[in-house]
Amino acid sequence: MAQVKTCSPTCIFFRCAKNAAVYRRDGVWCRWTEEMCGVANCTYAMCVKRRLLPRGICGETVKRKTTEKKPEEVIGPTIKLRGRALRKIGEKEIF
Repeated sequence: MAQVKTCSPTCIFFRCAKNAAVYRRDGVWCRWTEEMCGVANCTYAMCVKRRLLPRGICGETVKRKTTEKKPEEVIGPTIKLRGRALRKIGEKEIF
C-alpha cells in the first residue's frame, strides 16, 4: 500500500455530517469538537463519492486486486425444485 493517501478535509468531495466544518487559513476547524478536523477519528466525516474507508483512507488512491475464478466456483451447486416452483419454472434443476 505504497500509494495509499489519507483523506483530507480540504478535498472537494469531503463533507461533515454535522455541517460543523469551518475553513480557515491554517486548516479546517470543527465547531462540534472545537479542534482541528481529523478525518481518521471523526464519525461524521463523509465522502460525496462514497470512497472514504476506515481510518480516513481515501478509496480513490487504493488499487483493486482482481482474481480469476473458474465458472464452476462462481455458479455453485444446482438446486433441485419440486412443487409450485417446478411448475412455474418448468425445469427440475436450476443453477
